[in-house]
Amino acid sequence: MENQNFFSIESQVVIKFSNPNLCNIAYQSFLPDFNTKLSPRSKITMDKNNSSLIFNINSNDITAFRASINEIINNFRIFDHTLEIYNPM
Repeated sequence: MENQNFFSIESQVVIKFSNPNLCNIAYQSFLPDFNTKLSPRSKITMDKNNSSLIFNINSNDITAFRASINEIINNFRIFDHTLEIYNPM
């Protein structure tokens, strides 16, 4: 059975940080993951704007879109836990 795509999904996720320095640290830590091609069915690009990271997602199907969202969430979960260890207050 041939897989035909009748639609695509485009979305933007914006994460706002409390300061530009924290945004820069997150950007540098996520850069290696988002510079590699994760899947032929989905593309994630990441941009930085002042104190925000902007993720643009373009997916061919809902499963690939969900995987892309999960990739962003998992990276932020790791980053958040690292901040908690570094600054436990």
